[in-house]
Amino acid sequence: MQEHLFQHTDSDDKRRARQRIEELRALIRKYDYAYYVQAQPLISDRDYDRLFAELVELEQRYPDLVTPDSPTQRVGGQPLEEFAHVQHRTPMLSLANTYTRQEVLDFDRRIRQALGHETYQYCCELKFDGVAVSLRYEEGRFVLGATRGDGLVGDDITANLRTIRSLPLVAQPVTVENVILSNFEVRGEVYMLRRDFEQLNRQRIAEGEKPFANPRNLTAGTLKLLDPRQVAQRPLQLVCYYLDSDQVRLHRQSSNLELLRAMGFPISPHWRLCATLNDVFAFIDQWETRRRELPFDIDGIVVKLDDLEQQRRLGTVARSPRWAIAYKYEAEQARTLLKDIVLQVGRTGVVTPVAELEPVFLAGSTVSRATLHNAAFIEQLDVRIGDTVYVEKGGEVIPKIVGVDLDARPADSTPWRMPTRCPCPHRSRLHRPPGEVNYYCESPACPWQIRRRIEHFASRDAMDIEGLGEKVVAELVEAGFLETIADIYDLASKRDQLVGRPGWGTKRVENLLAAIEASKAQPFHRVLYALGIRHIGEVTAKLLAEHFGSLDAICRATMDELQAIPEIGPRIADSICTFCNDPEERHIITRLKKAGLAFSAQRQSKQSHQPLAGKTFVFTGELDSMTRTQAEELVESLGGRATSSVSRATSYVVVGRSPGSKFTKAQQLGVPILSEREFFELLRTHGVTI
Repeated sequence: MQEHLFQHTDSDDKRRARQRIEELRALIRKYDYAYYVQAQPLISDRDYDRLFAELVELEQRYPDLVTPDSPTQRVGGQPLEEFAHVQHRTPMLSLANTYTRQEVLDFDRRIRQALGHETYQYCCELKFDGVAVSLRYEEGRFVLGATRGDGLVGDDITANLRTIRSLPLVAQPVTVENVILSNFEVRGEVYMLRRDFEQLNRQRIAEGEKPFANPRNLTAGTLKLLDPRQVAQRPLQLVCYYLDSDQVRLHRQSSNLELLRAMGFPISPHWRLCATLNDVFAFIDQWETRRRELPFDIDGIVVKLDDLEQQRRLGTVARSPRWAIAYKYEAEQARTLLKDIVLQVGRTGVVTPVAELEPVFLAGSTVSRATLHNAAFIEQLDVRIGDTVYVEKGGEVIPKIVGVDLDARPADSTPWRMPTRCPCPHRSRLHRPPGEVNYYCESPACPWQIRRRIEHFASRDAMDIEGLGEKVVAELVEAGFLETIADIYDLASKRDQLVGRPGWGTKRVENLLAAIEASKAQPFHRVLYALGIRHIGEVTAKLLAEHFGSLDAICRATMDELQAIPEIGPRIADSICTFCNDPEERHIITRLKKAGLAFSAQRQSKQSHQPLAGKTFVFTGELDSMTRTQAEELVESLGGRATSSVSRATSYVVVGRSPGSKFTKAQQLGVPILSEREFFELLRTHGVTI
């Protein structure tokens, strides 16, 4: 692109603005560190907001002065199309787990044998129950963040990590052996405080949505979101525990923790340098009793050799280091009374037994229900109504019964047997297919199945209908508005009836109907997944959509043709055939087609004009003539590829108004940059008129 399009001569006003921007950024970084890392705010929220607003106003006035490390960039940029892959400089290893003191003794014995007569110490740290990430810094600035992935290659989640307030976008300069550390890698754990998790769940429940399972799952799911603006709305936290740099040779894990603190990174204050195994066990015991005092979840203690040279010499075995282990705490248990066993019906008709318990406090919350999985599990455990049982939380979250106190069993107790009828109003027979442990309700009119199926259809990974969560679905099913998934698209004709219901104002109804209308744009593979065909998950739905191209083609396929696709076996093929031959399902499909849902994939003809074949485009900033999504769809319709991240393989970066960090990265990598006008000129040279 022509250089003069992006070069500007600094006026006196711009020079003053540049100076003030740098001052504001330095102040905001200082106040962010004090507030989010040290928990010691230095100014009032009002004064902070005033400084931040001034910075935003200046950057809007001078968009070419915006940099990726500006505090304003934490709010999250435009949605990503997909995550790019990142090769880790050194593998992100998984720690070997141990649960007993003897295993710790065995670990220490192996260390002692490997090091001979050398002295050694252990650095013991809390094992945060979060998501491991890698952070790269160049010239002291945060440039890349990645997930662990398979340990060798992870996902580039830089945009999402940038929204975490405690992550320094610019590290504090620290001198080590007369060298200022500027290029280095930090590793840590992203997690969420319990109070923030509970607050988000309260909001979800109030909005009629299903609550999140636990803080770790919510954290992992948040980091996988393709829209950084959504990530910015979630209060994620960061703790760092690893530092590496090619500039200097670092010596000890314990001193690295202090170094990280000096550089402005959040570290846990709860670590200890242990000279003996007795010290290690004392630290383990201390936090086993105190872990509930912490505002976040831990699931154990990490024990590491402190000397980094000794770590390097011991190396790794498989994908675990020889110089570290994770001591995992046993899940907490509680003893309580099993008052009853009730049945719960899922969207596919699977009937699950659930234990009704005398409420008992366990691992931070009161438990009154626990899953019993299936009839075979109950028979194997020989758990009965009236038993005193032991309950623990699987993964510290989902309550489950793990044992029975047989000494406390009533003399008149009898084994529990699976009922033959569903508890739904239709009292349909329950059946267990050959080779399965689950029982199923045979009635498609079962209201619980209807609810679960509609919930699945409307869920985020399926049709993504915002506002149609668990409570709303239950209300609309009970009121007779919804009996099948196809009824969702008839709700527009019942607008007046909905508005008249308690709690349903005009705005709420219009928002729901707008979300339903927007769901019609979902691609075929998501519609296929949303249908709720037994055993068809997201991955299988994509495989089927790519292979057959339409639901009609899938339903015409024979068992052999279906099983010719990798990942599809007899059980899945049989489930597909059963679904396609069900008259009620065919009627629902007919109604959904009439509503405008996609039941075939959009396949571009190979003979069509593809002037951009082999070219990759990245769009940044606001375009005047169309949205970025429309521009990306235009590129793809012409055979090109539109992606969300800039690399040396990118053919062009198209820059609109107020461009983001992609513009800067394109300049750094020497990737050709086009203005919006030049982009359309490029299309015209290929015979494309817009």
